[in-house]
Amino acid sequence: MSSSHTRESWNQRRASLEIHSQAFVDGRYQPAVGGETFECISPVDGCVLAEVASCDQADADQAVAAARRAFDSGIWSRMAPAQRKQVMIRFADVIEEHAEELALLETLDMGKPIKDALSVDIPGAARAIRWSGEAIDKLYDEVAATAHDQLGLVTREPVGVVAAIVPWNFPLMMACWKLGPALSAGNSVVLKPSEKSPLSAIRLAQLAIDAGLPAGVLNVLPGYGHTVGKALGLHQDVDTLVFTGSTRIAKQLMIYAGESNMKRVWLEAGGKSPNIVFADAPDLDAAAQAAAGAIAFNQGEVCTAGSRLLVEASIKELFVQKVAAALKASWQPGHPLDPHTTVGALVDTGQIETVLRYIEAGHAEGAELVAGGHRVMQESGGLFVEPTLFDGVTNDMRIAREEIFGPVLSVISFDSFEEAIAIANDTVYGLAAAVWTRDLSKAHRAARALRAGSVWVNQYDGGDMTAPFGGFKQSGNGRDKSLHAFDKYTEIKSTWIQL
Repeated sequence: MSSSHTRESWNQRRASLEIHSQAFVDGRYQPAVGGETFECISPVDGCVLAEVASCDQADADQAVAAARRAFDSGIWSRMAPAQRKQVMIRFADVIEEHAEELALLETLDMGKPIKDALSVDIPGAARAIRWSGEAIDKLYDEVAATAHDQLGLVTREPVGVVAAIVPWNFPLMMACWKLGPALSAGNSVVLKPSEKSPLSAIRLAQLAIDAGLPAGVLNVLPGYGHTVGKALGLHQDVDTLVFTGSTRIAKQLMIYAGESNMKRVWLEAGGKSPNIVFADAPDLDAAAQAAAGAIAFNQGEVCTAGSRLLVEASIKELFVQKVAAALKASWQPGHPLDPHTTVGALVDTGQIETVLRYIEAGHAEGAELVAGGHRVMQESGGLFVEPTLFDGVTNDMRIAREEIFGPVLSVISFDSFEEAIAIANDTVYGLAAAVWTRDLSKAHRAARALRAGSVWVNQYDGGDMTAPFGGFKQSGNGRDKSLHAFDKYTEIKSTWIQL
């Protein structure tokens, strides 16, 4: 981030920011067919940012038809992989060229600190597009082992029209985790951003055209899940649906697929990730700092948030003190446009009310409040809650079992390796987990025993585009990132030839 950026300079940039708020179909912006809109309200200060098109069934029909025409024409789907790669790389370049504009949209729309939008979200979005584009001309098909008079070919083909429904917590980056492999593989996409943070995705659509993506290949429909999201889930001409969001909605989308055309459904859903700290952790101070960041980063609005902190009983009292100190020193709410802020605003009034109800539930169930627990900065008009630490939590409490999606951390003690693994796995979720120990054998045994899609050792939230990301159990199926992501967006065809 440039040293010239201050809260004041970002506010000046905000005053001149052009906000696009219409749907994007077949290469152009247009209002919703029915003319409906909804208010996009900033959680930073409660101001209305825009009246955004509220799409419905008719818009879904238009966008899917445009995507199908583009796909069937072959203008993108049959383009040589090396040529698609060049467009995708240019797309990533354009995202980076508009980094400050996109970061400001993310912060105003969703409430995250501007420094995170600039250093995490926008670079992560560009990396996802570029990495997938770079990979597409390096994925080889197969020749089967056959008799001398037969030829067996195994080829990948794009699935066709992909509907991507993405969440509000990392609006642009999560969209690009889907768009990267889906577009690189030759598909056409209809993207539905969350109604809570649609602005960066709407802007992204025009940037894709500017980069050379043909009209109709990427369409963006803002609107509500129960209207346009449902329409896409039930649409007979959507071949694949990909989703990141809550487990409840993920299950509903599976039902929609069964009620319509048996479209493939790939889901990344909720999490209640255990962060396990053994007494022999190599650096308790580093582990405490990581535990604080694991719950406070992005206001705790992270599917992999380390919301269950499992600590070996012999060090629990000391370790809880260290985590509380780290939260107080480094993770306190501030104005999201201040470059020094680490904790921004929760996304909307519904979310802050949910978080505050869970804090009340922690009190009611007998957990001990150690730090935080209050709404702050109300005079700003924004939606801010202190990172909150509860000790004395048992794994049957609501704050330990249900995904809060806010900065609320539950500390649970254990006495043995076996007890730690049992508590960690005692959840319907299986998205991520972390283990802190200097014992290499213990680390490996824990990683194998934990029922989670990602396990981090002596760190929290590691990985990059080369590592697949997704969950076990009710955290979903399929994987984002890495070459494994292409499995969701391609069909495998066998061709058997008599010579």
